[in-house]
Amino acid sequence: MAEFESIWSDLQGVSFSQGYLDVGGVRTRYLQAGDRDKPALVLLHGSGGHAEAYVRNLAAHAEHFSTWSIDMLGHGYTDKPGHPLEISHYIDHLIAFFDTIGAEQVYLSGESLGGWVASRAAVDHPDRIVRLVLNTAGGSQADPEVMKRIITLSMAAAEDPSWDTVSARIKWLMADKSKDYDDIVASRQRIYRQDGFVAAMSDIMALQDPVIRARNLLGPKEYGAITAPTLVLWTSDDPTADVSEGRRISEMIPGATFVVMPDCGHWPQYEDPERFNQLHIDFLLGR
Repeated sequence: MAEFESIWSDLQGVSFSQGYLDVGGVRTRYLQAGDRDKPALVLLHGSGGHAEAYVRNLAAHAEHFSTWSIDMLGHGYTDKPGHPLEISHYIDHLIAFFDTIGAEQVYLSGESLGGWVASRAAVDHPDRIVRLVLNTAGGSQADPEVMKRIITLSMAAAEDPSWDTVSARIKWLMADKSKDYDDIVASRQRIYRQDGFVAAMSDIMALQDPVIRARNLLGPKEYGAITAPTLVLWTSDDPTADVSEGRRISEMIPGATFVVMPDCGHWPQYEDPERFNQLHIDFLLGR
């Protein structure tokens, strides 16, 4: 029998807090671990996701950083602005979050949509980013089949947040489809059952619209403007883009490091936290 995987068991023994901050008028949910006098590390989840994406990474990173995993604008339990969300909206909220926690500079790591936002933040606000990690990051291409799949799975889960629809959305992320990921499914199910979340998910899906996506994509000019030391982390089984796309992104960023994690899908920080934490922390500390 497969061992039950629990978010709470991942957090047992971790000195952390969960709460809300007023970020420029946006009530923003966070998980935080580590001495707040340490350098700030901000972790950004993917499209339709939430702070629990990083529950298996808080303890290890808290030894070195004041570590923040947030529900991004319009996601999780953070306020929903009520309009289609483009990268500039996420950036404005993110920079306001830096200001709210009093972080002049941050270490920034983003997965999927979070990597897209992190990339753009490093382009637009180079003085705020110490080191950058792009984890199976979006924003470099428009694959119609992937975009359609994301919309189909995400809207189905929001419109009918049954166990099966939410589980299908979670399992799509993972390389190992044999596991049930019950606790993550239950957590996301609760989020998707919030009043008004169908409209919120539709706003999140704006970046899967070809016209909207096109004006938000990053290319050689943008990636080439990133000055922060950057790790592009990809996986063997990412469902959104293969290894060659990750390598292509890394080749556009001056001096970037490229690493591939085997046997992982779109959530390597959760699927193989021991390997991820080691790679991630070594890079962030410049080791």
